[in-house]
Amino acid sequence: MCGRFTLTSPASKLVEIFGLLDPKIQLEPRYNIAPTQLVACIRQSDGFRSLELLRWGLLPVWARHISEGAKMINARSESVATKPAFKSAFASRRCLIPADGFFEWKRKGTEKQPYLIRMRSAEPFAMAGLWECWRDPEAGSDVESCTVLTTAPNPLVADIHDRMPVILDEQAQLAWLNANTSTDQLELKLQSYSADLMEAVPVHRSVGNVRNDSPLCITPIQTQTQQELF
Repeated sequence: MCGRFTLTSPASKLVEIFGLLDPKIQLEPRYNIAPTQLVACIRQSDGFRSLELLRWGLLPVWARHISEGAKMINARSESVATKPAFKSAFASRRCLIPADGFFEWKRKGTEKQPYLIRMRSAEPFAMAGLWECWRDPEAGSDVESCTVLTTAPNPLVADIHDRMPVILDEQAQLAWLNANTSTDQLELKLQSYSADLMEAVPVHRSVGNVRNDSPLCITPIQTQTQQELF
C-alpha cells in the first residue's frame, strides 16, 4: 500500500524533469500528502504533457458517493487489467503521479516507526497512476480522481512493508502515457524499482497525523532530540 507521500519539488523542477507544458497551477511544498487530498498528476494529450490537480482516491463512474474514493487510493498491478474498478482506466486513462518520497511504517515491538523512502539522488520520480472522471450527483459537478499502482516490494522496501508503488523510469513513462501502448506491454513494466537507487530514512512520528504537513515529517530522527520524538 502507498498511503502517504511527499512532493516538495517546485513545479519548475517537474517541468524540467518530465517535459511538461508550463503548468497553470501553483504547487506548495507538501510533506505529508494523504488520501482524498488533491495531488499533482501528469497527463498527456496530443503528445503534450500537462500538470493538473486530481483527487487522490479513484472514483469509478458507478460510485454512489465521493467518500468511496478513499477505498481506492491504490490499485494492485497484478489485477489492474481485470478488476472492474480499474480496467477501463488502465486501458485508456493513465497518468503519472510525481513524488519525491513515500512513507511506510515498520513495526518495532509495540511501536511503528515511519520511514521516508526516496531516491538516493533526492530527485523527483514518477509513480504509475490511473484517473477517472466521476459525476457528483449531489453537487452536480465532475470530479477527476486518481489512484497509485502498487507492486511487490524491492529488497529495501520489503524490510519495511509488503507493497510499494510502481515507479516508472523515463522509457516506461513514455510507454505509460502513450495511448497506443497495449495493456500487455504495460503489464510487463509494472515491476518493483531498483533498490540500489533508493534509500529508506527513519523519520519523525508526526507524519502519522494527516494534519501535520511540515518539514518535520521528513526530518531524519538522528537529527532530533528524544524529547522531540516523544
